[in-house]
Amino acid sequence: MKTLIKAAVVSLAVLALAACSSMPDWMPFSGATKVKLSGAEEVPPVMAQGSGGGSFRVAEDGGISGSVTTTGVAGTAAHIHQGAKGQNGPVIVPLAKNADTYSVPEGRKLTAAQTEAFKAGNLYVNVHTARNKGGEVRGQLNP
Repeated sequence: MKTLIKAAVVSLAVLALAACSSMPDWMPFSGATKVKLSGAEEVPPVMAQGSGGGSFRVAEDGGISGSVTTTGVAGTAAHIHQGAKGQNGPVIVPLAKNADTYSVPEGRKLTAAQTEAFKAGNLYVNVHTARNKGGEVRGQLNP
């Protein structure tokens, strides 16, 4: 009887793990979307000396959290924008600056349309500088 119960528990655990492996990355608790920032990703491209990287999470209800940190970039501001790769778009989430790290303010949520844009890979984050007011480094958020 104990062997049968152990086999049933193991089977359920395997099924649960298999179900989780097919969940899309934007689902809550599924992991973070990593991003790398470079001048080559800006539109038009920028010859930036620095770079950046970080991660973001978007929950099913649109809740967003995360941050990016730059190296060699004298950033003045950073934002998440809505726009496809190779295109510029409007700011949808201004990020809070703390030294070389830019974070999503607590409690921030994307609209339903912005969440859909995220799922389609149509959001990006960039860091602006005095030299490149339109953006010094950029990275597409690919779920």
